[in-house]
Amino acid sequence: MARLSVNINKIALLRNSRGKNLPEVLAFAKDIEGFGAQGITVHPRPDERHIRYDDVRNLKKILQTELNVEGNPKESKFVDLICEVLPHQVTLVPDTRNQLTSDHGWDTVKEKSFLKEIIALFKSKNIRVSVFVDPDVKMLEGAKACGADRAELYTERYAHLYPSGPEKAIEPYVRAANVAHEIGLELNAGHDLNLKNLRYFIQKIPFIKEVSIGHALISDALYFGMENTVRMYLWEIHQALNHEKK
Repeated sequence: MARLSVNINKIALLRNSRGKNLPEVLAFAKDIEGFGAQGITVHPRPDERHIRYDDVRNLKKILQTELNVEGNPKESKFVDLICEVLPHQVTLVPDTRNQLTSDHGWDTVKEKSFLKEIIALFKSKNIRVSVFVDPDVKMLEGAKACGADRAELYTERYAHLYPSGPEKAIEPYVRAANVAHEIGLELNAGHDLNLKNLRYFIQKIPFIKEVSIGHALISDALYFGMENTVRMYLWEIHQALNHEKK
């Protein structure tokens, strides 16, 4: 069953806008965990504009479910944090310093030497490593060659195209996912997945291990409340997998 990991960056962004501790990031993470989410995702950036490095340290101390930490391993501060905190999973993302949000995956062929070295470091500390990639067969094969345990499919293009044609939107993802499955590379997915497009995505790629969802889920929570929203996303995943069994 695909697991739901909730990205809580937006909660931290709201907290930081007033410079105090409201909303309380750690309390929200524990509540989300209690509502049934199987993981918490954070993406600390060098300017700490939302999740702070100390948030990551404190989350590791209190969470019972999986902690997934995203970031660019070309930042030495990020590498040091991962080696200190030892999260369950690290997701390597090729963000630049001033990037608003993730908008592309790794070139795992061009960056093979670097990725292979950093992946080996994290795996030596028993951390599962996922590499953020576009739905490109060569990039997935490259991730496998670099030693990654998983690849996270960057799903922004799927979400963008979905309203005008789900079949066309999902096609490159299914093709790439099938190759990854054949070569033994596990898959995660994330970016702009929401209550409208999530079920179809998992129906078509039922061996997805984890979806990481933040912006849409936190936005939905403004309308439905956090507990209801987490359970709504879990229901979409459940229904997608039940469809596959029929």
